[in-house]
Amino acid sequence: MFEKVLIANRGEIALRVIRACRELGIRTLAIYSEADVDSLHVQLADEAICIGAPPSSESYLKIDRIMSAAEVGDVDAIHPGYGFLAENAHFAEVCESCNINFIGPPASAMRKMSDKNLARQYARKAGVPVTPGSDDIVPDENDALKVAKKIGYPVMIKAVAGGGGRGMRVAHNDASFVPAFHAARMEAENAFGNPAVYIEKLIVNPHHIEFQIVADKHGHIVHLGERDCSIQRRNQKVIEECPSPLMTDGLRKKMGHACVKLAHAVGYQNAGTMEFLVDSSGHFYFMEMNTRIQVEHTITEEVYGCDLVKEQIRIAAGERLSKHVAHASPRLHAIQCRINAEDPARNFQSSPGKIAFYYAPGGRGCSAVLRLVNRKADCGRGITGIRDRSNAARLGRILHHRYQDHCRISRRHYAEHGISPGEIRHRIRRAVNVIGQIRIDRNARPSARIRCARQRTPFFMPSSISATSALRMRRAF
Repeated sequence: MFEKVLIANRGEIALRVIRACRELGIRTLAIYSEADVDSLHVQLADEAICIGAPPSSESYLKIDRIMSAAEVGDVDAIHPGYGFLAENAHFAEVCESCNINFIGPPASAMRKMSDKNLARQYARKAGVPVTPGSDDIVPDENDALKVAKKIGYPVMIKAVAGGGGRGMRVAHNDASFVPAFHAARMEAENAFGNPAVYIEKLIVNPHHIEFQIVADKHGHIVHLGERDCSIQRRNQKVIEECPSPLMTDGLRKKMGHACVKLAHAVGYQNAGTMEFLVDSSGHFYFMEMNTRIQVEHTITEEVYGCDLVKEQIRIAAGERLSKHVAHASPRLHAIQCRINAEDPARNFQSSPGKIAFYYAPGGRGCSAVLRLVNRKADCGRGITGIRDRSNAARLGRILHHRYQDHCRISRRHYAEHGISPGEIRHRIRRAVNVIGQIRIDRNARPSARIRCARQRTPFFMPSSISATSALRMRRAF
């Protein structure tokens, strides 16, 4: 086992890795920018090194500075968390060349699966269904138009290096296709430094289902069930649910087998997530793979009774899959809601300001994580659009869990009153009310798509939500 691990991240995920390392008896080294000197992960780590100025491009994205900190700190391994360099194959290669373990997949597997277009090609070779679309990157609008006409509208234009809903555009005809194509390329260039895009058929009113997989270095690969991320806004996840109300035992077995087969085909190791679209007929289509731990990994941990971050560290150290992970089965039902600093009354615009007060909601079956607040020390600190997400700073998340098939989540009032953002507008009450209306009902009507009356923002609604709940949800958002 490792003696010391460097955490190449900040905030919530850095704290999560620190906790896992402490439970495994591993010392931790935190890195931080000048703006994060008072952050909680800096205080709780055994050691901390400043690596640069506040902009991420001058600190958390500087591979040379991170490796210098690793050499100074004499660490055995680096955990990238999520975001920043977590899916950067070059970073993984640099770690390997410096004889430092990268707590994640090998660089070769990351290169195959982090590029969406390549991932689709490997999925086809492995016999995993993918959405109809282009066989490769489309270099210009003429080739792209030919592909769109061949597969038929509506189509989705996607960045090969995309994520978080960026670099994606929908086109319903030739007239809308050309501006959407150039807009997607421009957004991809600005966000990821790579303007390459591909075309795929748009699946109307789908369920967004992702499967958690875990693989060790000895050829053992298992999946830990699915998460339903169908409730989204602007192609960004709002509510995640595990297990999915859409899923049957037969469909779960088919999709899980497809995930394991594809992971074997690309030589995948460590934790990862494969994402699928599932239509109303139960047909599923591979979309992409996230070669890292995800924000919503905690609901899988609640349902399956495991610690995915500790498992990541064990696997990177060469250990076999833990028995309780290799033979895990679902035991609870969990729902997680993301809370963003944005104003619903102003078309969900970003809402910078100060956090006036934070009290962590609790009680049996309810937990919350506030991403930026360091309990007493950070109350009064501001949220800005510079250090946080460009369109909305994610304040944190609320997680509820109960035993399977309880018909209603009734503890939302615990969570509603936990955060008093002061100047910041937020959607806590609205989002938590939506959680409260989700019913675990396997016999509910087929999936439906609803639109917010004011903002005309599409939400995708799992089949577990009744018509009455849909109306309340529409009013809430």
